[in-house]
Amino acid sequence: MTTWTSEELKKIEKADELTLSSMRTDGTYRRPVIMWVVRVGDDLYVRAVKGRSGLWFRGTQSRHEGRIRSGGVEKEVTFVKEPDSPYHKEIDAAYRAKYSHYPKSYTDACLTPEAQAATIKLVPRTLD
Repeated sequence: MTTWTSEELKKIEKADELTLSSMRTDGTYRRPVIMWVVRVGDDLYVRAVKGRSGLWFRGTQSRHEGRIRSGGVEKEVTFVKEPDSPYHKEIDAAYRAKYSHYPKSYTDACLTPEAQAATIKLVPRTLD
Protein backbone atom coordinates (compact mmCIF):
# COMPACT_ATOMS: atom_id res chain seq x y z
CA MET A 1 0.00 0.00 0.00
CA THR A 2 1.28 3.45 -0.90
CA THR A 3 1.44 6.07 1.84
CA TRP A 4 1.76 9.83 1.95
CA THR A 5 5.24 11.24 2.35
CA SER A 6 5.78 13.59 5.28
CA GLU A 7 6.41 16.42 2.80
CA GLU A 8 3.10 15.77 0.99
CA LEU A 9 1.22 15.65 4.29
CA LYS A 10 2.77 18.95 5.43
CA LYS A 11 1.95 20.73 2.17
CA ILE A 12 -1.65 19.49 2.06
CA GLU A 13 -2.20 20.16 5.76
CA LYS A 14 -0.97 23.74 5.32
CA ALA A 15 -3.16 24.38 2.26
CA ASP A 16 -6.63 25.76 2.90
CA GLU A 17 -8.35 23.83 0.12
CA LEU A 18 -8.11 20.70 -1.96
CA THR A 19 -9.32 20.09 -5.51
CA LEU A 20 -10.78 16.63 -6.09
CA SER A 21 -11.65 14.98 -9.41
CA SER A 22 -13.30 11.58 -9.22
CA MET A 23 -12.94 9.06 -12.01
CA ARG A 24 -15.93 7.92 -14.04
CA THR A 25 -16.46 4.27 -14.91
CA ASP A 26 -15.04 4.98 -18.40
CA GLY A 27 -11.75 6.20 -16.89
CA THR A 28 -12.26 9.92 -17.53
CA TYR A 29 -12.26 12.47 -14.74
CA ARG A 30 -15.25 14.46 -13.55
CA ARG A 31 -15.03 18.22 -13.20
CA PRO A 32 -12.88 19.14 -10.19
CA VAL A 33 -14.56 20.34 -7.01
CA ILE A 34 -12.96 22.42 -4.29
CA MET A 35 -13.28 21.33 -0.67
CA TRP A 36 -11.67 21.34 2.72
CA VAL A 37 -9.25 18.62 3.78
CA VAL A 38 -7.89 17.70 7.19
CA ARG A 39 -5.02 15.60 8.44
CA VAL A 40 -5.29 13.17 11.33
CA GLY A 41 -2.00 11.43 12.00
CA ASP A 42 -0.65 10.30 8.64
CA ASP A 43 -4.08 10.21 6.97
CA LEU A 44 -6.08 12.79 5.01
CA TYR A 45 -9.86 13.10 5.16
CA VAL A 46 -12.58 14.96 3.30
CA ARG A 47 -16.30 15.15 4.04
CA ALA A 48 -19.36 15.92 1.97
CA VAL A 49 -21.40 18.52 3.85
CA LYS A 50 -24.52 17.38 1.94
CA GLY A 51 -23.89 13.85 3.10
CA ARG A 52 -23.92 10.70 1.02
CA SER A 53 -26.43 12.19 -1.42
CA GLY A 54 -24.04 15.00 -2.39
CA LEU A 55 -23.10 14.99 -6.06
CA TRP A 56 -19.33 14.87 -5.65
CA PHE A 57 -19.58 12.16 -2.97
CA ARG A 58 -21.71 9.97 -5.27
CA GLY A 59 -19.11 10.50 -8.00
CA THR A 60 -16.39 9.01 -5.82
CA GLN A 61 -18.39 5.80 -5.47
CA SER A 62 -18.35 4.65 -9.10
CA ARG A 63 -14.65 3.66 -9.21
CA HIS A 64 -13.36 4.84 -5.84
CA GLU A 65 -10.46 6.47 -7.68
CA GLY A 66 -9.52 9.97 -8.62
CA ARG A 67 -6.99 12.76 -8.42
CA ILE A 68 -6.38 15.47 -5.85
CA ARG A 69 -4.43 18.72 -5.94
CA SER A 70 -3.50 20.72 -2.87
CA GLY A 71 -0.56 22.75 -1.65
CA GLY A 72 1.46 22.00 -4.78
CA VAL A 73 0.83 18.26 -4.47
CA GLU A 74 -0.96 16.39 -7.26
CA LYS A 75 -1.71 12.75 -6.56
CA GLU A 76 -3.81 9.86 -7.80
CA VAL A 77 -5.87 8.53 -4.90
CA THR A 78 -8.26 5.84 -3.81
CA PHE A 79 -11.39 6.99 -1.98
CA VAL A 80 -11.99 4.86 1.10
CA LYS A 81 -15.38 5.37 2.77
CA GLU A 82 -15.01 5.90 6.50
CA PRO A 83 -18.61 6.43 7.75
CA ASP A 84 -17.91 4.61 11.01
CA SER A 85 -14.37 5.86 11.48
CA PRO A 86 -13.04 5.48 15.01
CA TYR A 87 -11.38 8.85 14.37
CA HIS A 88 -14.52 10.98 13.97
CA LYS A 89 -13.72 12.98 17.11
CA GLU A 90 -10.19 13.64 15.87
CA ILE A 91 -11.46 14.52 12.39
CA ASP A 92 -14.04 16.90 13.91
CA ALA A 93 -11.31 18.52 16.02
CA ALA A 94 -9.07 18.87 12.97
CA TYR A 95 -11.86 20.67 11.05
CA ARG A 96 -12.49 22.99 14.01
CA ALA A 97 -8.80 23.82 14.42
CA LYS A 98 -7.87 24.23 10.76
CA TYR A 99 -10.93 26.20 9.68
CA SER A 100 -11.65 28.25 12.81
CA HIS A 101 -11.01 31.46 10.87
CA TYR A 102 -14.20 30.83 8.84
CA PRO A 103 -17.73 31.45 10.15
CA LYS A 104 -18.69 28.76 12.68
CA SER A 105 -21.67 27.71 10.54
CA TYR A 106 -19.28 26.65 7.74
CA THR A 107 -17.23 24.49 10.06
CA ASP A 108 -20.31 23.10 11.80
CA ALA A 109 -21.56 21.86 8.40
CA CYS A 110 -18.56 19.49 8.34
CA LEU A 111 -19.43 18.06 11.76
CA THR A 112 -23.03 16.92 11.26
CA PRO A 113 -24.00 13.23 11.33
CA GLU A 114 -24.68 13.48 7.56
CA ALA A 115 -21.18 14.82 6.88
CA GLN A 116 -19.63 12.22 9.19
CA ALA A 117 -21.45 9.49 7.24
CA ALA A 118 -19.81 10.88 4.08
CA THR A 119 -16.25 10.83 5.42
CA ILE A 120 -13.66 9.69 2.90
CA LYS A 121 -10.04 8.83 3.58
CA LEU A 122 -7.74 9.77 0.72
CA VAL A 123 -5.20 7.01 0.08
CA PRO A 124 -2.42 7.66 -2.45
CA ARG A 125 -2.13 5.13 -5.23
CA THR A 126 0.42 4.36 -7.87
CA LEU A 127 -0.51 4.04 -11.50
CA ASP A 128 0.04 0.64 -13.05
